[in-house]
Amino acid sequence: MTKKNKRYRIKEEIAVKLGLQTNKSKRYRLSEDQEKQFLKISEDELTVSSTSKTSPNNYKPKQSFVLSAWNSKTGLMMDINEYCEARGLPRGDITSYKLISHTGVPFYNVVFKQNNEAISDIDFKGVIENVLESIKVKKQHHIDEPLDSSKFTRLLFADTHIGMETNSEGTAMYSENWKSSDIMESMIAMCVAVIENKVGDTLYIDELGDFLDGYNADTTRGGHSLPQCMTNDEAFRLGLDFKMQMISILSPHFNKIVCHNICNDNHAGSFGSVLNHAFMVAAELRFSNVEVINIGSFIGHYFVGEHAFVISHGKDKQFLKFGFKPQLDSKQIEKIDHYLKHNDIYRKAKYIEFSKADSHQLLLDYTTAQDFDYFNITALSPSSEWAQTNFKKGRRGCVIQQVCKDTNDKVIIPKFL
Repeated sequence: MTKKNKRYRIKEEIAVKLGLQTNKSKRYRLSEDQEKQFLKISEDELTVSSTSKTSPNNYKPKQSFVLSAWNSKTGLMMDINEYCEARGLPRGDITSYKLISHTGVPFYNVVFKQNNEAISDIDFKGVIENVLESIKVKKQHHIDEPLDSSKFTRLLFADTHIGMETNSEGTAMYSENWKSSDIMESMIAMCVAVIENKVGDTLYIDELGDFLDGYNADTTRGGHSLPQCMTNDEAFRLGLDFKMQMISILSPHFNKIVCHNICNDNHAGSFGSVLNHAFMVAAELRFSNVEVINIGSFIGHYFVGEHAFVISHGKDKQFLKFGFKPQLDSKQIEKIDHYLKHNDIYRKAKYIEFSKADSHQLLLDYTTAQDFDYFNITALSPSSEWAQTNFKKGRRGCVIQQVCKDTNDKVIIPKFL
């Protein structure tokens, strides 16, 4: 191979990797700066010294190195451990990797851990001020129309997964957008359903976790990378706007609104807790008839009349690998029973419902446990690519309940979106 042909081949390979050109019938042109930055020629390998723009499947690159995975001494490709040793890379800091072998020069695209100790890339003060400014009505007055005080309305939604990318490479089985406009449209549809089905003068809103999809494109546990379509700042801004606009729509229709937010979950974790605290401060400052209660424990509860509502995401931010299942078994019944006894809930309420999320399914079990009802809440968001591939498309939505305070009369209205 002549030096000219070899140089052309290497330019071609670099252009493909950088996404500069994919049509082989056309010449690949790199500027002089690009050649200096990306091109190093040797007899054995091609080295790309800056961050690769090739997107690994199902995760966002945080810090990538592209170095040849070919062992010129053995004539074989290295495994990831050999690769790290040969290139001086810290194997323990790699969260994911992918072998790229179709380019003619095999290499690993690797992603390293980032320091997630501090949530420091968000202008919290600016976000809160902007959201408050967008809510034009400073205070909501109590409604004058007479309402049946023996009943109340309850809204349950969960697994909003703000920031989730549902079709990262355009190959998802059931492609469905989950951008800012889609999320806000779902919020509005949910509010309309509440208003159409309201009873009584009080609304309880239970948001059961995983409101944000993750932080730094990772789960709150740092267990695995997540394909995301928003930065941390964008997700935080949209999440706060979502909740404030939701209250702005619903506030005029009820004398009192009580919001319960689960802050101990496996996706949003501490990031979700920070958002919910900002929401609590902003909502109670802006609306006179709103109370916000953020629940940091794995399981929480509250009472209304003769009812006790025990709420949880179903999976926590640190310890539970599997969490509560969609269908009750004896171990889960025992765990819930211990919680109810410890908090004296059996003595304080006649009717007990355990409400959870995480499973993205809508299942109501009145019979497996004799002393409480077990309710799985569907997800507000569409299925992730992982869920699409491993399970199915599913149905997304929320749940509205019309509850009589002193009896077990309860109307359950699923709202699918």
